[in-house]
Amino acid sequence: MKKKLVSVLLTTAMAASMLAGCGSNGGNAEPAADTAESTEAPAEDAAEETTEEAAEEETAEEETTEDAAEEEAAADDTDYGTGEIKIWVADNVVDFTKEQFDKFIEKNPQFSGYTAVVEATGEGDAAGNMITDVQAGADIFGFAQDQIARLVSAGALEVVEDSNAEKIKADNDAGAVTAATVGDTLYAYPLTADNGYFLYYDKSVVTDPSTLEGIAEQCAAAGKNFYFEINSGWYQTAFFFGTGAELTYDTDNDGNFTKCNSTYASDEGVVALNEIIELANSPAFQNGSSVSSATDCGAIVDGTWDAEAAKEMFGDNYACAKLPTFTGSDGKNYQLSGFGGYKLLGVKPQEDENKLAVCDALADYLSSEEVQLARFNAVGWGPSNLKAQAADEVKSDEALTALGEQLKFAIPQGQYPGDYWSLATSLGDSVISGEIAADASEDVVKKALEDFQATCESYAK
Repeated sequence: MKKKLVSVLLTTAMAASMLAGCGSNGGNAEPAADTAESTEAPAEDAAEETTEEAAEEETAEEETTEDAAEEEAAADDTDYGTGEIKIWVADNVVDFTKEQFDKFIEKNPQFSGYTAVVEATGEGDAAGNMITDVQAGADIFGFAQDQIARLVSAGALEVVEDSNAEKIKADNDAGAVTAATVGDTLYAYPLTADNGYFLYYDKSVVTDPSTLEGIAEQCAAAGKNFYFEINSGWYQTAFFFGTGAELTYDTDNDGNFTKCNSTYASDEGVVALNEIIELANSPAFQNGSSVSSATDCGAIVDGTWDAEAAKEMFGDNYACAKLPTFTGSDGKNYQLSGFGGYKLLGVKPQEDENKLAVCDALADYLSSEEVQLARFNAVGWGPSNLKAQAADEVKSDEALTALGEQLKFAIPQGQYPGDYWSLATSLGDSVISGEIAADASEDVVKKALEDFQATCESYAK
């Protein structure tokens, strides 16, 4: 039934295209007749033959259009039955999602036999709950992109069918599409492109936010603090990924970590750790990433969730920018990178093809340009849809604009062992405490990275 519904939609689109083509042919008919009047008889015969052929083509197109109309009418009469669709979304969009479901039914009365139960389940918890019991899980659910591999392995995600997949790829930014894809297959509908970090700063203090060294110097000169959480496995990757070092994990079908792909113990890793050490020894440096905990702040690396707090803290001097570049210990320039995050919407496989067709249509609607923009206006979630991103109200949001620029350099966050995060904290703490000193030799830095990488690799054995 799902495939039948999509076929009808495609046939309708083709019919509309054919109707437009008929009008175009009619527009070309008059010039052909005028030309025939000024030529010899053979030309008139040719013109008559052309006219007859055009008439036959038009008749054939009309018959095709009638067939399409009949098929569409038949689809409108399809009995999709009745049922209940369970939807899991974050707490702050429960009411919004209920309202959108009602609008969806208004626009699609053929699905009016279905009701929705919308439950509050955060994107970080949805995957774990689904994997525990897929059958009892939600029919449609929001989740963080780093959980997609686990969900696919557990059989908790229906593959996005071809027509919707092509639409998703055309309508959403590349990072969101990548986040929704496993291998070459699209498994989810992108909802947002708003999870990542960038720079908030006081523009009366930092007049040029383009370089890391410059930001630290300007904050120090003004007696202000520059916050960057270098002992976090999330923020720390900005340096390593920026120089080209790698740290990802492969998993098997059961979600077990089978391989660690790491090049931290490399020349690129040394440059990255040296830059962390240099920043930590700036007089302006403070370890942290929360605006609410910042004092005497001239600049801070943080996310969109703290936008309102940052506006309040900086007042009229509030400004945002992508992360800066830095000059490495090797004399080369690097762009800070890091993790990027996306919220996705998944559909659970269904035994009932009718219900699956409804769930697919609903997921497509909830992730559409219209609804993404409405969600932004309601709760501030940053759209992944390109047209929604280009809307005036979204473009005027300074935090989302800065994040959008930064996500061009970010890497979608995959799955990492729980121990990785505590290990990354230890690495950062060893810099902050001075255990890895400002004047540490390259051998000391390299040894720290070799130990770090070896431990990361041990998590996948």
